[in-house]
Amino acid sequence: MSDDGTGAGLRCLVTGASGYIGGRLVPELLTAGHRVRCLARSPHKLRDHPWARDAEVVRGDVTDAEAVARAMQDVDVAYYLVHALGTGSTFEETDRRAARVFAEQARAAGVRRLVFLGALTPSGVPERELSPHLRSRAEVGRILLSSGVPTTVLRAAVVIGSGSASFEMLRYLTERLPVMVTPSWVRTRIQPVAVRDVLRALVGSARMPDDVNRAFDLGGPDVLTYRDMMVRYAEVAELPRRLIVPVPVLTPRLSSYWVGLVTPVPPSIARPLTESLRHEVVCREHDIARYVPDPPGSPLPFDEAVRLALRRVRDADVATRWSSASPPGAPSDPLPTDPDWAGGSLYTDRRALLVDAPPEALWRVIEGIGGDNGWYSFPLAWAVRGWLDRLVGGVGLRRGRRDAARLRAGDSLDFWRVEEILPGRLLRLRAEMRLPGLAWLEMYAGTDDDGRTRYRQRALFHPHGLLGHAYWWSVWPFHAVVFGGMARNIAKAAARAPHVQGAP
Repeated sequence: MSDDGTGAGLRCLVTGASGYIGGRLVPELLTAGHRVRCLARSPHKLRDHPWARDAEVVRGDVTDAEAVARAMQDVDVAYYLVHALGTGSTFEETDRRAARVFAEQARAAGVRRLVFLGALTPSGVPERELSPHLRSRAEVGRILLSSGVPTTVLRAAVVIGSGSASFEMLRYLTERLPVMVTPSWVRTRIQPVAVRDVLRALVGSARMPDDVNRAFDLGGPDVLTYRDMMVRYAEVAELPRRLIVPVPVLTPRLSSYWVGLVTPVPPSIARPLTESLRHEVVCREHDIARYVPDPPGSPLPFDEAVRLALRRVRDADVATRWSSASPPGAPSDPLPTDPDWAGGSLYTDRRALLVDAPPEALWRVIEGIGGDNGWYSFPLAWAVRGWLDRLVGGVGLRRGRRDAARLRAGDSLDFWRVEEILPGRLLRLRAEMRLPGLAWLEMYAGTDDDGRTRYRQRALFHPHGLLGHAYWWSVWPFHAVVFGGMARNIAKAAARAPHVQGAP
């Protein structure tokens, strides 16, 4: 349904809906009365979002011209919220190609406006001196602005909101290190912005006049150094004052490993974040307010943005996280059909136990696995595996959970991803740690022929090459401890549930 001047909603195409910003933008657009179509490589990841039934989801990749052309049909406004960061040394070329495809197909389809969320770049710094991340974001903005379709480019520095990578990096650095030896970039001035102000600008950009084709800076009212942000975070979180000692020897690469060691943000994401902090990034204008007026109290001050983010974290009300999108290069193959799979070797470890508890109690334990609840077996082994994964550039264990009790398809769960969840019955996780192959872990709650509660567990591994086979057999002796212990402890945890003892 197009806007015909009567106030009717627009048809909006959103790319990156499985990511941090995209997953929050969709419900905001729906609330504003627009109709939403999402372009996603893996539509099933969006299935369990609260807004999924109200939005159309189509399969496709932004580098696939035919898929983008189909998704653009009858669209008024198209949001470009994807990037190829971390896919390797060619990510800038991938970003460039995807932006050109998106721009060309938007023009061909008669789309009335493009909206792109980019990154705030430093004033007076030649583009060649920018980090690859900032340089690529700037180039994508130029490509869309020159597309022939009126385009809004929104440029933000550090986005503060529950679950954002920037917020979690700030949060964990401040909370875990009362004394910090920090890189020199903690003295760089930046202008953070609350995620709610970013979303407000994105939604409002849909109705900009057709003659507007430009970039806008987005920032909050506070200009701070990163050190200031850590000090003020500690005050808002009611932590003891932090001692921060900057040193000049930590390069962006070393900084990314330091951040990866202390926070859940892996080096592949931490590095572009820290590289972007080498130069001052402060807004040069606030012209967005001409077209998207600031309501009272907006833009939100830094302290209030932190306070709201912490409240959502503590209330387990985090809608999306930086880890909502799969990390670049993560395995995306679905579980092979078993047992009639013709794709090669598929190693399996199966466990089954009767459980002295109703199936609902067992399911609550299964759905609550991971994060602070742990993995119900040999914690040291899981911790070591997580550390080893981070040492080789993987995501490690510390991504945790979006919600302490509930999972949905596409959620990250430590170094796993929820590939499938059938409430009350099945949880299937796909491994995203660095492995010489693909791995899955399945947990089932059900009953046997006599009506007794039965727990079933299956670990699967599809090896890649000789190294993959060697890996499976090298860890096979530990399966009885890790997987066997997990099955037994899950059954015990379900049996200890309060309602088993008479609670409702």
